[in-house]
Amino acid sequence: MTCLREGISARQLAQDVLAGVIVGIVALPLAIAFAIASGVKPEQGLYTAIAAGFLVSVLGGSRVQIGGPTGAFVVIVYGVVQKYGYDGLAVATIMAGVMLVAMGFARLGAVIKFVPYPVTVGFTTGIALIIALSQVRDFFGLSMQDVPADAFEKLSAYLEHAASWNPTATLIALATVFVLVYWPRVGSRIPGPLIVIVAATALVALLDLPVETIGDRFGHVPNTLPWPRLPSIDLARARELLPSAFAIAMLGAIESLLSAVVADGMIGGRHRSNMELVAQGVANLVSPLFLGIPATGALARTATNVKNGGRTPIAGIVHALTLLVIVLAFGGLAERIPICALAGILVVVAYNMSEWRMFVRLFRSPRSDVLVLLTTFTLTVAIDLVVALQVGIVLASFLFMRRVASLSQAGFITGMLREGEDPTDSGAIARRDVPDGVEVFEVYGSFFFGAATKFRDAIRGVERRPLVLIVRLREVLAIDATGLRALEDLLDKTRRDGTTLILSGIHAQPLVVLERSGLLDAIGHDNVFAHIDAALDRARELIAR
Repeated sequence: MTCLREGISARQLAQDVLAGVIVGIVALPLAIAFAIASGVKPEQGLYTAIAAGFLVSVLGGSRVQIGGPTGAFVVIVYGVVQKYGYDGLAVATIMAGVMLVAMGFARLGAVIKFVPYPVTVGFTTGIALIIALSQVRDFFGLSMQDVPADAFEKLSAYLEHAASWNPTATLIALATVFVLVYWPRVGSRIPGPLIVIVAATALVALLDLPVETIGDRFGHVPNTLPWPRLPSIDLARARELLPSAFAIAMLGAIESLLSAVVADGMIGGRHRSNMELVAQGVANLVSPLFLGIPATGALARTATNVKNGGRTPIAGIVHALTLLVIVLAFGGLAERIPICALAGILVVVAYNMSEWRMFVRLFRSPRSDVLVLLTTFTLTVAIDLVVALQVGIVLASFLFMRRVASLSQAGFITGMLREGEDPTDSGAIARRDVPDGVEVFEVYGSFFFGAATKFRDAIRGVERRPLVLIVRLREVLAIDATGLRALEDLLDKTRRDGTTLILSGIHAQPLVVLERSGLLDAIGHDNVFAHIDAALDRARELIAR
């Protein structure tokens, strides 16, 4: 709507249409390849790219985002399909769509961006490795019925069937990789994936090469769209699928927003993250109705769109319509595509998404970040992406809280911290006359649950009961419920000891929290001051009494 209000010139419209057609052609083999790698039929990837791609462009918060199936979902989709079948995947995808819409309306778009980078790199590199491992069978043309979901079981199964290696399939796969790697240097606007798919299909058909095609494995590929239908939803099964749905939602949110941020840098724009989440949610609600799989923003296709002149959502809409026309007019021809060529495409996709250079570079980061990186990567490969995502985020959160807590300090300035005061600080206690019977205690940093223990331990360090205890909060910008509870315990202790508690230098957020909790009234408004000098004057007055 914003683009329509601003107006779209005829020249830009032409560029958007051309970019949409090119991206649609690029998306064709990728959608088929991602579907096969995910354990579903090839046409289901096309249905996803059409339905989800259209909705993401119409409703999204990015002008140039291209939605559809991506490599990031391959691991989790394959696992769900193996365990629960397609209906289970459809239910999980719909649940993930509801979560994404809820995230958007709850304005969590900015929060999703705070997922730690080591977590993102860890599971992305792990996913890339698993995608590459999943293509070994087709890349080498091994005669196997099914590929196990577990990474180590995959390796064992490949070794067992190594004698069935098909050199012809390997040569086609290697040629596919070679063309995709070096084709961009030619400078042609014809997409590399289209070149390899057309060439490999023609070569296999004309020479009758002994390699497996899509038709050999999956049978007839329909050239129609399915009628929408709801999957059968069982509440007990839905509860089992909840972790997978959460992982799909989180992965979809992270991938789409990362893609939108990169696209912003390419076009000099700014996306609307909350609306992007809503669009991704609606796309994942609708995709399963047409036998589709989970979808999100596709970085490679989005970049292709931008590089070919796409600047408005019209390009993404044309991309979906292009795929629709291809399916309706030429869907049957997809049966002849050799699967080894698709394996070559996915190996290149896995390499591009692996971020192995960044993975290696992160080893120079603090040890805690390296721990998060390796934990997420190992769990993704060895156990499950759902577990990896949850453990990675929780572990990173704990380490972050520990890091923040280590920056917080608490202690008596009239004792242990006085010598460490900044001599240029105009508010330093060393510049002031502190009466006998008065102790000044200061807290540095956020006063949250991670720092509350330090506060309690430091309070116990006082050797004698003061008549007046001044707690300086000038360096505390925020306080949470645990910090508030620590202050309440301190107030109770000072009352038992016959000590008067005074607060000094309190900021807006802590003041509001204290007021709402009623603790401000308990301490007394006449014992709360903005500056240390007023607090010391109040202490002298109390001692004089």
